Amino acid sequence: MKFQITIDRDEDGVWITECPAIPGCVSQGYTKDEAIKNIYEAIALCLEVRAERGLP
Repeated sequence: MKFQITIDRDEDGVWITECPAIPGCVSQGYTKDEAIKNIYEAIALCLEVRAERGLP
């Protein structure tokens, strides 16, 4: 399953990532690579929790 993510940098230089298809699925990292790795982990966890709760 593929999800689009957004990535942006805040005023402190921290990279913020979000998966718009999954409400509340947001992560961050001090490097772009770390932020991307973290959002992939967050997506997996969000999907796991949603499945456990019977959410689409």
